[in-house]
Amino acid sequence: MATTTKIQPRALVRASGGPRYAVALAVDALGTGLLRPFLLLYGITVLRLSAAATGIAMTAGIVVGLVCTPAVGRWLDRGARSTVVAASMLVRVVGVALLLVAPAGHVWLFATAALFLGIGNQAWPAAHAALVATVAHGRERDAALAAGRALRNAGLGVGALIATACLAGGTTALQALAAVTGLAYFAAAVLAWSVHVHTDPGAASAKDRADGPLPRMRVLLAANVVFVFCLNVPEIALPLVLVTQLHASPVWSAAIFVANTVLVVTLQVPVTVLMSRFSRRTALALAGVVLAASYLGFLAATSLGHGWGAPAIAAVSVVCTIGEIIYTGSVTALVTALAPAHVLGRALARFQLSWGFGLAVSPAVITTLASHGSAALWGSLAAATLLSAFAVATEKDQGTRLSGR
Repeated sequence: MATTTKIQPRALVRASGGPRYAVALAVDALGTGLLRPFLLLYGITVLRLSAAATGIAMTAGIVVGLVCTPAVGRWLDRGARSTVVAASMLVRVVGVALLLVAPAGHVWLFATAALFLGIGNQAWPAAHAALVATVAHGRERDAALAAGRALRNAGLGVGALIATACLAGGTTALQALAAVTGLAYFAAAVLAWSVHVHTDPGAASAKDRADGPLPRMRVLLAANVVFVFCLNVPEIALPLVLVTQLHASPVWSAAIFVANTVLVVTLQVPVTVLMSRFSRRTALALAGVVLAASYLGFLAATSLGHGWGAPAIAAVSVVCTIGEIIYTGSVTALVTALAPAHVLGRALARFQLSWGFGLAVSPAVITTLASHGSAALWGSLAAATLLSAFAVATEKDQGTRLSGR
């Protein structure tokens, strides 16, 4: 099994798509951070829509975006790579433009804008993973995917900080942030397209098809729906527990979220490289064990009450973030390793469906479980995650495409 034992920055940038593509990722993430966290606020304050109508429109955009992912997968399997990435960014430019021209009270224009933003947001991950899988191979690909996630999280964080500082300007500031976001998406699309990464699906058709059909990955995709809940733990579960059950200051929630972002940015690549000593499937199962242990740690921390509960939850959140880093560093790499080249796009599209579905349902599931107490919330999450980790560890790969190859 080939392993990556050290990080070489130049090689990592090259494996990630090159310097221009790295700049495109940074610009895109910065623009996303400026508007995405405040899209609900834009609908309510700028367009004067009700909170319910705004939320429904945003949810519909996410759902329709997921429905479009199979078409994205087929496009990728026809050889497109950087073109699909650029298209996912240009679609969001259309969404931002609709936001800017929408008059107050027009919920349908906002819903259409949310639709285009949702399509772009759901298409981008599969397109990006396919592009990296085309230019990088083996464990270098894993590190490149991890570097892309670290860079994206850094851009999102910086964008959100800038937007937060500008919110004092009211509706004018939100409109200005939207305009800058549109420009950032357009610039990122031009940079991504200029990379000109594509494949010739006919050149190696016979060899690729000999590797087998599209792997079903039913167990992996089902487990991923549960694993992805960890991404909403710092944003939804912990603030809910800290504020409503422990009556702690909201500062704790903000500090945990910032710490999560910093840890992901700084540790995603080193931890992914360290885990290259193991097969990707083993790493993913280990992530489930670490996440389940952190959920049980949150359960124990909440029992400490108001005084020590919040600091204990903050400490356990570091363990949860480590589990998240191992999970995100191994799961996409495992999918790209399992899928034959001629069906890589469709495999990534299926994976994106499970990822998006998990993110979509996790807020409702988390809040419902939390209403029945800490034991119901953290016990259920720990049990489901451990079961998913066991299922992933025991699943057999199809044919000869081993998860650690």
